[in-house]
Amino acid sequence: MFDDIVIPKHLAIIMDGNGRWAKKRGELRINGHKEGMLVLKRTVESCKNMGVDYLTVYAFSTENWKRPKIEVAFLLKLLKYYINSELDYLKENKVALRFIGTRQGLDKKIVSMMEMIEKETSTGTEMVFSIAFNYGGRMEIADSFKEIAKLIQDGDIQIEDINEDLISNSLYTKNIPDPELIIRTSGEFRISNFLLWQSAYSEYYISDLLWPDFNEEELIKAFKIFSTRNRRFGGI
Repeated sequence: MFDDIVIPKHLAIIMDGNGRWAKKRGELRINGHKEGMLVLKRTVESCKNMGVDYLTVYAFSTENWKRPKIEVAFLLKLLKYYINSELDYLKENKVALRFIGTRQGLDKKIVSMMEMIEKETSTGTEMVFSIAFNYGGRMEIADSFKEIAKLIQDGDIQIEDINEDLISNSLYTKNIPDPELIIRTSGEFRISNFLLWQSAYSEYYISDLLWPDFNEEELIKAFKIFSTRNRRFGGI
């Protein structure tokens, strides 16, 4: 079915538009987030079935704490629900779940749940699914600099040892290749502080659909357009 389509090894998605989707229907924003979670579950399954090796989604940024407290509380509750409801599916389908982002300041129960599902699914070999939660691209780079500075301070490396590979391996996404394709929904063209280092040569696909309306048909459309891109990486 997908013989004529280039499937990206690593797909990243900025899931945007949950609140606007709900507003258009005269509903609470939290209803948009609930619907968005269902779409996420279907997207994980579609990506696995199509042969995507790595899927990374932007779920909650370090800036999202500025949102109304009731909405933030609901998003945290939704994360707990997702972990509990999807553990069996992820294990049965050999999908390894990872969380990228800082865990500083997060509730200890949430961190414990994150660590539990990461451990329970760590042997998954079909797909690595990363959820960017409490994530910010600039913070990620700053944290990598701190890690490298500590290595220099401890005498483990010299300043001359700093190179692109060292920086890549000190990011939250270490051991994960850079995304070939990044999809952003809701028609917005912003990067929104997502995978700033890793997206240096990523292709972008902007979908006009709000995230709760995203479906496999749109996913295949994105892959078809990606298949036509000539990725020269600075060459001719």
